Amino acid sequence: MRPKNGKKYKKNKMKNILITGGAGFIGSNLALKLISKGHKVTVIDNLSPQIHGDNPEQSSPLYNSIKDKVTFIKGTVTSKEDWSTALAGQDVIVHYAAETGTGQSMYEIQKYVDVNVNGTAIMLDLLANTTHQVKKVVIASSRSIYGEGKYINERGESVYPKHRTSDYMDGGDFEVKFSGSEILKLVGTDEESKIHPSSVYGITKQNQEQMIMTVCPTLGIAPVAFRYQNVYGPGQSLKNPYTGILSIFSTQIKNGNGINIFEDGKETRDFVFINDVVDATILGIEKEEANNEVFNVGTGVATDVISVATNLIKNYGVDVPVAVSGNYRLGDIRHNYADLTKINSKLGFTPKYSFEDGLKEFTNWVNTQEVEKDNYQKSIDEMKAKGLYK
Repeated sequence: MRPKNGKKYKKNKMKNILITGGAGFIGSNLALKLISKGHKVTVIDNLSPQIHGDNPEQSSPLYNSIKDKVTFIKGTVTSKEDWSTALAGQDVIVHYAAETGTGQSMYEIQKYVDVNVNGTAIMLDLLANTTHQVKKVVIASSRSIYGEGKYINERGESVYPKHRTSDYMDGGDFEVKFSGSEILKLVGTDEESKIHPSSVYGITKQNQEQMIMTVCPTLGIAPVAFRYQNVYGPGQSLKNPYTGILSIFSTQIKNGNGINIFEDGKETRDFVFINDVVDATILGIEKEEANNEVFNVGTGVATDVISVATNLIKNYGVDVPVAVSGNYRLGDIRHNYADLTKINSKLGFTPKYSFEDGLKEFTNWVNTQEVEKDNYQKSIDEMKAKGLYK
């Protein structure tokens, strides 16, 4: 159904904001910033042990940072009843609740579809068939929906290489291929780039985004999608061995364990600091110019994995061995970084943090945290057992 008052939503009246997965890394940081701006925030989160530990009240700095500042609902987006409770009185939904491990998604397929796709479907079904006052839905999409990034070949054509295969990766050749092109130059991936995800996680994020961008306008609700690149910063879970390369490497370093870098270490990602992600998201919540639009959020800079490892070791002042193993995971991409032209022109967003500055804030924060058990090998063993780790 359309919002019950039938009026267009003005940014100065956006006061009641629901954040699904709001006790997570990005959600909790967004909640605190929105509260500081005068908004009333409700959070629904299942406090997954994979992120928050077995006893969140004692072990989760993310949950503890918000629990006394928001209306908190312990619940799951796979429950229609929990959604109904959470939606009451809300003006805006920021939808973060999702399973997020690229590798894990390749063998826990039903879980990823149930939470990411079906959880979103339940929300949209309630918005379509019940009375509410929701006027905007912001979806946390992902750069993973692009799969491999955008390239220019020797003829100046934009091309999008297919997923890499073990046929040549087993021989130590990790670069992307495109039939009929000998030279491929990596460029920023813009919002009009080809969508061809290489993991179940990426497919589910694509489905989330498409459902929200398609259904919401028919209900008189403004949708906004943000395709986040690799988000990092203080508050990132140091317990989760399935996602977040900076937190995984940090936990290994803090335990005195060596770092095993996949492929040849030259694979790149666009690492964007949490404060910049929060600022971009708030622009999407408050600005009408964001309505019905999709935006990349990143830095527009590609950083290779070897640089990540060496800079972390330097910042921590701990000498651990770094091995470039040649191992690889099926479903991983080689390169991708964001073209920020659209979000800059429409919303005025420019990232404030360089990778070096953001990394310093991240490592300074990690130094204040209890050293977590290094469970990364568990995730590797699971992938080996499924034939996804080579």
